Amino acid sequence: MTTESALRADIVEVGRRLYARGYTASNDGNISVRLGSDRLLMTPKGVCKGFMTPDLMCITDLDGRKLQGDRDPSSEMLMHLEVYRQRPDVQAVVHAHPPTATGFAVAGIPLDRAVLAEVLTTLGSIPIAEYATPSTSELPEAVRKYIKAHDGMLLANHGALTVGADLYSAYYKMETVEHFAKISLVARLLGRENLISRQEVIRLQGLRDTYGIKAPAPICAEDAVVEDAATCQIVQAPSSPGSRLVPDVSPKAAAETDGEIRLTYRELSALIEDAIKNLR
Repeated sequence: MTTESALRADIVEVGRRLYARGYTASNDGNISVRLGSDRLLMTPKGVCKGFMTPDLMCITDLDGRKLQGDRDPSSEMLMHLEVYRQRPDVQAVVHAHPPTATGFAVAGIPLDRAVLAEVLTTLGSIPIAEYATPSTSELPEAVRKYIKAHDGMLLANHGALTVGADLYSAYYKMETVEHFAKISLVARLLGRENLISRQEVIRLQGLRDTYGIKAPAPICAEDAVVEDAATCQIVQAPSSPGSRLVPDVSPKAAAETDGEIRLTYRELSALIEDAIKNLR
């Protein structure tokens, strides 16, 4: 069993990595890990994650009462407690503000398209929890909707949250979220995302056991709706390989734009070229 002193050192190292990669700035972010069956080891309020020492950590019970530490536990403690209540399998929680992923969170765009095989097998999809005021009871309520089915999520206008069977697993998932966000952003700036077919998505899901990956929930059926996100992972994938999702024409998007569909110059040019070819 991992000793308390080793876990304290691990939190310090994970905090250093988050800060070095620019996933946190100033005193942003927070980290926690289970310490036995009834206690948590957690970063305190008001410290830069890149310059922590093992003695700074707080110990709380699962109701949030501080048991040990000179400082108070993280202001986001309620969010961490909610994760542990909903997911007995989770041993660690990492919250940070990786810039590209947080950009998607601010724009209200989930990372749920079938783009990268590695992401589909490890995280599945990365939804967005609705905006809630940080450090209030509203935030755990927003997280509760998705945490049973997802190991990673964006927090609207806030950042990202990842969980794992150990501290480094939770941290590596944060790296995956940000890496995926960067690749997705580049592809969209280039004007297209060629998506993996739904048939391949299902095949990749079947390979999870082969890779030793334990996902919290299966990928949803093709006709799933947003409300299903508590029990399965919604992935946007076409029926045929190599297809593209051009504009977002979901009911929500259509309502927000009065049914207007927006295309990039490249996409419009391609449609015009196709129309001319058909006329010939």
